Amino acid sequence: MSISNTTPVFAVDEKNLVPVSGHLKQMMDIPPSRMFLINKSLKVYVEKNTGAKIYDASQGDGGASLPGTPKAILERALQLQLEHGTAYDMPFGTDAYRKSVIEQYWKLDSSSGWGPANVLGTAGGRDALVKAYQAMMALGHGRQGDVIMVSRVPWISYNWGPYGVGANVLWTPGDPAQGWAYSEDAIRESVKFAESSGRKIAGIVITNPDNPTGLTIAIEKQVSLAKAALEAGVAFVLFDWMYHYVTDESPMDLNSFLKFFTPEERKRLMFLDGITKSLGGSNVRNCHLLADESVIKFIVARASHTVMPSFFSLAVAVAAYEMGFAEAAKSIIEPTNASRAVLKKLLAESGMQHIIGKGYYAFMNVGEFIKAKGWADSEPLGQYLAENHGIAIVPGAFFSPFGNDWIRFSYATPAERTEGAFKRLVEGLDSLKG
Repeated sequence: MSISNTTPVFAVDEKNLVPVSGHLKQMMDIPPSRMFLINKSLKVYVEKNTGAKIYDASQGDGGASLPGTPKAILERALQLQLEHGTAYDMPFGTDAYRKSVIEQYWKLDSSSGWGPANVLGTAGGRDALVKAYQAMMALGHGRQGDVIMVSRVPWISYNWGPYGVGANVLWTPGDPAQGWAYSEDAIRESVKFAESSGRKIAGIVITNPDNPTGLTIAIEKQVSLAKAALEAGVAFVLFDWMYHYVTDESPMDLNSFLKFFTPEERKRLMFLDGITKSLGGSNVRNCHLLADESVIKFIVARASHTVMPSFFSLAVAVAAYEMGFAEAAKSIIEPTNASRAVLKKLLAESGMQHIIGKGYYAFMNVGEFIKAKGWADSEPLGQYLAENHGIAIVPGAFFSPFGNDWIRFSYATPAERTEGAFKRLVEGLDSLKG
């Protein structure tokens, strides 16, 4: 290089420089997630009612509300860590992890066209999602400011994760009577809406079972929605299946699912799954992303400069996959399924409008109680119920304004605690009309 050492030099060629934009000054401040704080209000109830039972129906964490990852799996993971050592691994994890995901977890056959090179290990679901959003924008239409499409009442981090990396978030039209479910027409309408503001859809997230509503989407419908999105010009479809093992039905079968799509369509699909929910491994921080090899290579190159998964998190997953995942996750799946049966009966008897599919959650319309108290939405209800009735739930208003009259109720607890939590909830709601 002939440039003098006294002259500043950009690290990339001028043609590759990031354009200057003032949009960072115009962005909203991203609020911290209140999901981690809602159950803290239970302390007030305990202080006022010494020795009284409390119920935490806010949890999306089987490591807190249920036994969590079994000790035998953690011990096996420690053995793997001791054998492996503590040197750097690859940004995707390890070859053994990739192979385990494909062969032991998904049991993918070669006809799918996907193998270990289609696997990315990540430091939990949020890490996988952020990396996916960045790939969607860069490899889709190649622009920041384009759109990630989510449901009308999405998980709170679907709102802010994309926004934090330069994507705008669009809430797709939906009917609360149908659980705000996606429709093919709503997807097409959303694409047109984005185009009216000069934006394209970089990706759509289809979550099954859903968080926060618990809505379950049939396999055929997931396929139909994805194809409608791809045909409308959506660059990528991401299926978030983090809860799909926590069900009284069969988990998703990726072998049969991929057969609905052509090889060209598969290049635009992503799948997210992990051990956070089904194994109660929230604090283990392991998730995997499956995508076309070119997408994985793109993400891996950037991950080598940013966030890489820890070996221990990979080892916990491998230990569970070795055991057979249905067996490994029994201590989470079985009590949650039992609780769901109890809660379905209680909700039916209550007459309360609700959504309860599979996974961890039910979504309940409590608008009449909110209005009776004169509140604008469900946000103050969360604190009121925790402090005065010893029951923690998540206000639907935390997710989007369309959830203002609703609450999320987690039944990922033993059945008797779910029953007690629901009774306490009803008592608290009835008190608002007194």
